[in-house]
Amino acid sequence: MNASSMMPTWPNAPPPGAQPPYSVHYPSPAYTPVQVRQSFSQPYPPQSQYTVPHAYGPPQIPTPPQTNYAVNVNHTPSPPVPVVAQEPPKKKIDWPESVRNYVQRSFLPANLDESVSRPEMEAKLKETISQANDTGVMYTIDWDTMLLPQQMIKEERARARALQAAQAIQPPVQQYMAHSLRDTKSGDATPVSKKRKSSDLSDVDMSAASVPPWRNGSNRLEDRVTFSTSTEKRPTVEETPSKHMSKFQKQLEKRQKRFDGGYKSTYRSPSPPPVAGPVVGTCQTLEKRYLRLTSAPIPSMVRPEPVLRQTLELLKKKWKKEQNYSYICDQFKSMRQDLTVQRIRNDFTVEVYEIHARIALEKGDLGEYNQCQTQLRALYQLGLKGKPIEFKAYRILYFIHTANRTALNDALADLTTAEKEEKAIKHALNVRSALALGNYHRFFRLYLDTPNMGAYLMDMFAGRERLAALCNICKAYKPEVPLRFITEELGFESDADAAQFIIDYQGQHLLEDRPAGVAFLAGKAGQLFEGPRAAAFRRVDIKGQI
Repeated sequence: MNASSMMPTWPNAPPPGAQPPYSVHYPSPAYTPVQVRQSFSQPYPPQSQYTVPHAYGPPQIPTPPQTNYAVNVNHTPSPPVPVVAQEPPKKKIDWPESVRNYVQRSFLPANLDESVSRPEMEAKLKETISQANDTGVMYTIDWDTMLLPQQMIKEERARARALQAAQAIQPPVQQYMAHSLRDTKSGDATPVSKKRKSSDLSDVDMSAASVPPWRNGSNRLEDRVTFSTSTEKRPTVEETPSKHMSKFQKQLEKRQKRFDGGYKSTYRSPSPPPVAGPVVGTCQTLEKRYLRLTSAPIPSMVRPEPVLRQTLELLKKKWKKEQNYSYICDQFKSMRQDLTVQRIRNDFTVEVYEIHARIALEKGDLGEYNQCQTQLRALYQLGLKGKPIEFKAYRILYFIHTANRTALNDALADLTTAEKEEKAIKHALNVRSALALGNYHRFFRLYLDTPNMGAYLMDMFAGRERLAALCNICKAYKPEVPLRFITEELGFESDADAAQFIIDYQGQHLLEDRPAGVAFLAGKAGQLFEGPRAAAFRRVDIKGQI
């Protein structure tokens, strides 16, 4: 069998103008028909993207078009039929009973809200259920406690209003910075190299080189800083022409217009508006806890002056009997607050602050004492009666303790010649002089003879002065001194107190028994007390209360 017998027979084409005796139907061509290319400038037409099945063989990929083959013009191929993917049938969702109850509960008349329309509710309901179904949590959500769609919509509106309010109160400077940052990120400004080249210098006009840089360009110093040559008022934002307004001014004007006619906050402070004059208290309770004010004072919770006088007498008796400092301090702070909100400044006010300051000194509460001392100084300047000499002496000793040289010099400058002769103030000045000269012998003599309650203040810095004096004794007295000498020089009440002071700083090996008594081996102390001395003379900072 030759190759010619294997080829299919094709009918001969009829002559031109004659009708074919029969019609031949070809199921599918074995090639891809293309139009004949007439010129090199004409592109090929687009080819079909669908694979044409062969009539008697497996599907074949169409070959690239050729330009030198004959085309059967009598055959018209059938157009390829695109394959359309069939949509999978929708799966029926079995809604849980809790979801059905949730939908019914949303549309109950008792739960409807006039501010939320029904289309909004339906859209939100569909969104909520679809999201739960897509994420696979429809059967795990507690639909009985789920927010209703109208409630979700109201919460979203509230969050939007809060965000708008936060943006409305944004400082203009921050808005300006935000706009500038966006302009920079958008690519409007082209990057310029910071390094200057020699070619840049040659291009500069010599006439412009003599002009200072702040006079060049549109953003000149004269444009930004103006000097008024007349007594006219500066133009406001509304009066300034828009073409000369800076970006900051435009943002400020836009913000002002938004507040004038746009969004207005509906928030109202729960606190009552402040009254024009001082508060007049009506409370008749003698004892009241101190609470820091966070709003305007209420007259029914403020005690008037007659009631405060009774409270002071009650607190005096309780202090002598119970000595409960926490309770007394709280009650005195409450009294001071009632006096302040009622603007009561008289001799009674001075008495309250003086008593509280003395009690704070006795308990070592320097923070509370400092507050009272500050108020007393202002009250004494009003010419009110009290004990200004006593508390001026306390003030000097307080500044010695805190090592505040500037405030100490100011306090000394405020003293008059007559005040310097007063016993308490003269004692405080002598204490300062003894410490300035390093005369610890005189200092401890003054320490044992302190008027009023100044000894409580001196107790606070006597320890560091004892360390300084002990270091000097170890350098000056060798090899040893009697312990009794240490007791008398450093102002201890007994030899046992002096020995305990030395032992507290790891100096027990410096104490030895002698037939005449206990001796202190000063020559062997070395640098034992130098470290504690340096630590004790660090700056004292009073910030709070106990």
